[in-house]
Amino acid sequence: MPLVIYTLLRLALFGAAFGVLYLVGMRGWLLPVVAVVIALTVSYLALSRPRDAAARWMAERAERRAAARATGQHDVDALHEDARLDEELRSDP
Repeated sequence: MPLVIYTLLRLALFGAAFGVLYLVGMRGWLLPVVAVVIALTVSYLALSRPRDAAARWMAERAERRAAARATGQHDVDALHEDARLDEELRSDP
């Protein structure tokens, strides 16, 4: 969930930068490029706490998945997706 929050905050920063630059009069292909640069800079400076939370969440998730693989446990969703894919491949001519 922290990853979703961080992503939404970054998208909001991009939208805000885009909107401000548009209102200032910037147009054309340079508008989204400058908005991305501004949003990346501001997110790097201002969103350190959400970024750290997202990184911790992803690291914990990777550790849980690695531990599950090491113990022989499999992700139920992944097994279901594999079974569906196998069925689709068998049914295709």
